[in-house]
Amino acid sequence: MPGKALVLVALLAAGCSATPPPAFTAALTSPTDVVLSWPDDGAGHRVEYANDPDGPWTTLRFLPAHTTGYHHPDLIPQTRFYYRVQPFTGPVTTDLHTVVSGDTVTFTWADHSPDEAGFLLEMRRPGAPEFDPVEVTDPDVTTCTLSLLPGEEGSAYRLRTLHYGPLSPVVHQTTGKER
Repeated sequence: MPGKALVLVALLAAGCSATPPPAFTAALTSPTDVVLSWPDDGAGHRVEYANDPDGPWTTLRFLPAHTTGYHHPDLIPQTRFYYRVQPFTGPVTTDLHTVVSGDTVTFTWADHSPDEAGFLLEMRRPGAPEFDPVEVTDPDVTTCTLSLLPGEEGSAYRLRTLHYGPLSPVVHQTTGKER
């Protein structure tokens, strides 16, 4: 592979680093706002934060596949925040049953997977192009109930068997003073 070696030597001679850019970053975009970014790996992601690098960790959001960032706004000034993301995947099941009663929807399904990390209920609101994660269950749970908000009547639902990938490295930012 002499061609690749020559390209690397040329990049190094030009002052370029052979180190790839970080896969997961946290940037302070205002004194109290942090924006997280990561490359598109085709998976959904669970975003977590903590105030200590060893936790305890709190889930901020489950984000759909192909989402490559998250905005964590209005944070406590002059505080260190630690972040990590974890990809998730899993097949969508066709075995989802719904019962609507007023502004409540109850979902039931059969558990066909012996090793899931849980189940992820996703909703596509009327007029929305994509499904968004709205509820996560523990493993072996086969029912959940969701209260609908105004405008969510007539939504479409799907259920995903949840499998997690490896956790990202931990990144952090310290917020600034309030303006």
